[in-house]
Amino acid sequence: MKTTLIRTTSDGRAVEVIGAYICVDRDPVADRIVEIETHPNRKAILAAVPNATHMAGPLVLTAEEASAVRGALAAAEPPITDPGAISKRISEAVGRRNRNAGIE
Repeated sequence: MKTTLIRTTSDGRAVEVIGAYICVDRDPVADRIVEIETHPNRKAILAAVPNATHMAGPLVLTAEEASAVRGALAAAEPPITDPGAISKRISEAVGRRNRNAGIE
């Protein structure tokens, strides 16, 4: 499995993406990240860490760290090779683009 170092905490523990998991000292803490704007406890998080943009389980991430985590998690996903799955993904993307453009 590929390991990507994101940062080292103030107490010396490594925050890494190992395969499809975000880990602290090689222990998985999350498998996805959540934007602060949609987090139910966003006010308290932003009061404690004003430059936070994302959360990964109990970890607070900045925009740069969140970008690195997203990239590492995307690289861990196996490529889509099934023609039906590819067609479905393209259809969903076109539908999403049309909805965002106001086309129904």
